Amino acid sequence: MDLLDELRTLIIRHAVGQRGHSKELLDGVQISRVDEPTGPSAGVAQPSVAIVASGIKQTLLNGVSYEYQAGQFLVASLDLPVIGQALKASPDEPFLVVSLRLDPVEIAPLLLETPARPPQYGGLVVSDATPELLDPVVRLLRIADRPDDVRVLAPGIRREILWRLLTGEQGALVRQIGLADGMLAHISEAIRWIRRHHNEPLLVADLAELAGMSPSTFHRHFLAATSMTPIQFQKQIRMQEARILLRTQALTAAEVAFQVGYTSPAHFTRTYRQAFGVTPGEDRASS
Repeated sequence: MDLLDELRTLIIRHAVGQRGHSKELLDGVQISRVDEPTGPSAGVAQPSVAIVASGIKQTLLNGVSYEYQAGQFLVASLDLPVIGQALKASPDEPFLVVSLRLDPVEIAPLLLETPARPPQYGGLVVSDATPELLDPVVRLLRIADRPDDVRVLAPGIRREILWRLLTGEQGALVRQIGLADGMLAHISEAIRWIRRHHNEPLLVADLAELAGMSPSTFHRHFLAATSMTPIQFQKQIRMQEARILLRTQALTAAEVAFQVGYTSPAHFTRTYRQAFGVTPGEDRASS
């Protein structure tokens, strides 16, 4: 059995009873199994690596499509508003994926052991998973249901996975995640502010000051890292929050508009239709 076949077998074994849902297997490690293609689902991707063992997934970031399939992985470098869906999945060949959170605190100690590389910026990137990366991922899933092995062995295996990422094709981007004073760290601080204050007016100059950059430099780096301007980013966060409110709260579209920061319900409705292809009322009726 090759590594990819074993990864499929292990995800299926650990995902019993979790079809169509994600399961936290270990701290910072999730697996998912989906048995049929899904519709688009909005969410926020956190810094992580997602390795596909079977099937095909599409993730959209600001309208740009990233497709990744069995034997490939996606790195998300920041908290990003994305839309994802499983494109290829069936009961016989389900979509199977394992995701590992990329924690700057875990990455940082390894940076001293890796050679400096030219900075690479990007919100999402897709690469082929090498045997050197798959091997420790498989070993981590082998021990996931043995608590003593997890306690003693998992930290070393996780370190090995991060090392393979740092020394692999996307190492320059993963390196940026671990730099406490790197550009991605400053952009992450600005993103956290936008997410916490998405319903407030946004001044790029204030965000630039928070990130310790001039407005023009901040705008350029934010666009390079997220594929969006700060205003576009805030709009997508507002739309995602609005959709959650519409589907979970007994609020009118106008009330939702005001809660997410729009003073004009008509403007909110136009923006919502642009984001999701339907009006807030049509979206609520179909949910």
